[in-house]
Amino acid sequence: MEYVYILKCADNTYYTGHTANLDERIKRHNKGENIYTKPRRPIKLETYIAFSNKYKAIAFEKYLKSGSGKAFAQKRFL
Repeated sequence: MEYVYILKCADNTYYTGHTANLDERIKRHNKGENIYTKPRRPIKLETYIAFSNKYKAIAFEKYLKSGSGKAFAQKRFL
């Protein structure tokens, strides 16, 4: 499975990403291994969506990072 996830950072910003191993990726964010989330720790997993197709997950992540995707995520996921 591939996961698209949204994290809420300590400064109330959001980070969207995708991974095949959600638990490990969250741990890495909390350890400070990501440039965006490192100064914004601790982070909290807000939501995630599972995909059986990697390319669909990547496309959905890209959409969520667009203007209309951010509005969609705010209305439906956050």
